[in-house]
Amino acid sequence: MSIRGALTRALVFAVALAGLARPAAADHRPGTIAALSRAPIGALRAAANSDGSRPRELGDAHGRVDERVRSGVPGIDSLANFVDQFQADGFDSHNNPKSIWPYSMVGAAPETNRSTRFDAAIIPVTIQLVDAAGNVVAIGGHPLELGATPDIVGKLLQSPIYEDFTYTSGTGQYTDQLMRAQFWSRIRHHGDEDEGYHNVLRPSVKTPRVIKFPVAKAAFVRNGDGTCCQFMILDFRTFVNLLFPATAADTTTPIGAAEHAGEMTTRGIATLLFNNIYLADIADIQHTCCVLGFHAYDLEPGDARNGNREKRYVMNYASWISNGLFSGGFEDITAASHEMAEIFADPFVDNETPWWLSLDPFSSAALCQNNLENGDVVEVLSSNAVFPTSLHNRTYHPQNLALLSWFAFESPSTARLHAYSFPDETTLTELSPHPLLGPNCTVP
Repeated sequence: MSIRGALTRALVFAVALAGLARPAAADHRPGTIAALSRAPIGALRAAANSDGSRPRELGDAHGRVDERVRSGVPGIDSLANFVDQFQADGFDSHNNPKSIWPYSMVGAAPETNRSTRFDAAIIPVTIQLVDAAGNVVAIGGHPLELGATPDIVGKLLQSPIYEDFTYTSGTGQYTDQLMRAQFWSRIRHHGDEDEGYHNVLRPSVKTPRVIKFPVAKAAFVRNGDGTCCQFMILDFRTFVNLLFPATAADTTTPIGAAEHAGEMTTRGIATLLFNNIYLADIADIQHTCCVLGFHAYDLEPGDARNGNREKRYVMNYASWISNGLFSGGFEDITAASHEMAEIFADPFVDNETPWWLSLDPFSSAALCQNNLENGDVVEVLSSNAVFPTSLHNRTYHPQNLALLSWFAFESPSTARLHAYSFPDETTLTELSPHPLLGPNCTVP
């Protein structure tokens, strides 16, 4: 069984995705699409089966392994995580009153003041559009294929997701400083910022993979010279089935092959990197386009080597976004940063929160959810959704995020500077109305 088990809200009923805007009208084949419209980037709860290699141990900043770093959700073999809870009045998914909200997050508990390091695999993936016989389709002698090139991979590696940048919380990687900012009141602060509580990604580029995707389930826009392609839009469910392994022994998919090769492990975080590959219900593309990314995990059965604990391979699909396709500043690493941040906040896509309502003050856009997906809150905003960041003579566009205090309805916030958002503390200055009933966030 692969990820077919539970699609939470990615598209129509999944968990989130990032807001997109609109590229200029262009020639689409097969079919025509007027424009790419707004839709989420967010999360997809996934359960899938495939075989993986023995997990690699994680250590602290000095290479030592600490049992506290590995404490978290019991009975699973997965990345280092910790569990906690907050108290806030609200209603659960069935609109029953609830005040205690457990959650799991990536890394060690902030009070341990430990550093946790994660292997962060980057797996470049190429999409080849194929006919019913499995042959790559060509138009005018140009094959319809689009991949994450070494240039794109290099730009991702030099981005603030993996390289240090200075924020109000200190200097470090984007998700490291996110966690430090939101747990500011719970961590000890040293004169040497290299010590204490950190979560560090150690990126490494893995074997490129290929998905042969049925052209009948795709749409695309060619470049002006007829080559492929400015972008492709792929059928969501077909994409998921071709990305995740169908059985434990399946090595025909990118995730199955990477797990069998030991390039995806239960203790790491894997990014399946695409180039301008977006998802939709291809039969209703006008209303469902487009998904820019999702985070999930591939679920495996345990074995004697890991104490028969179920294996969870945490991953995200993210597309590199070319400049000019979408409005609102969504470009380059917006999707990748959104998904990586949501992995840290909700690694197993099951952190329930009180219902919250995010409203764009400049439009009628609104989002009502009840989960700890920190990118989704901001994706609905038409302005101030990204945080332009200059590194290596390039401006990147990671997304602004909601902090735990916003979901916990804390007033004042216990985060750094009493903020509700990161990196830009001015993105969210007010809490959602509460308590609310779902699924339309109405006042009880």
